This record gives sequence, structure tokens and C-alpha cells, in this order.
Amino acid sequence: MGSLFYGSSPTPIRVPERVLAHVKVVIATKLRRGESFTLSWRHPSGEPTGRSTLWIQPSIPLRFVFGSAEPEALDPALLHSLATSANSSGGLTIDLDDHAVPSVSEAH
Repeated sequence: MGSLFYGSSPTPIRVPERVLAHVKVVIATKLRRGESFTLSWRHPSGEPTGRSTLWIQPSIPLRFVFGSAEPEALDPALLHSLATSANSSGGLTIDLDDHAVPSVSEAH
């Protein structure tokens, strides 16, 4: 599991590393363009029921922490899907319970 630290909160958002690797690329691309958007998720199993949303904007500190020293392999189709989500009015939505996000070839 990786961690996403946002703003001044010392409490990380725990995200499966494969998901976090893809989300990092999408967020970095949007912020590099100066674009703000929302990032939403349902609370994972073992936490109180509910959902959370962050307003992601360039002026708020953001840090990605990965447990593995080796970078995750990125799936271009998954990146495209997440980028499309981030560009929608609903913003980027991720699944924190999805520990093994299937590659596009596995999903079909």
C-alpha cells in the first residue's frame, strides 16, 4: 500500500500502489496544466462507511509515498480511463479496495 498526503493533514490516504502510481501520473498532468479537479473514493473495507472527496489544486501540498523502490508498470488504457474521469464534471474517482487493478488485457 502506498500513501497520499494532501494539504497539512498528517494522516495519509492509503491507496494500493498500482492505483496510486496511475493516479500520480493523472494528478501530475492536471496540476502541471494548472487544472483543479476533485478526487473521490468510497471508504475502504475496515473503515467507517462513507466516501470522501478532495479538491485538488496546484497550491495545496501533495506527496505520494510508495512502499516499493521499483516503479509500478503503467497501463496506458487505465491512465486514459482515469484521465477521462478526472476531466469529467464528477472528477477522478478511485477504488481503494481494488488491490489488483486488472490491466486492460485481463479485464476483457
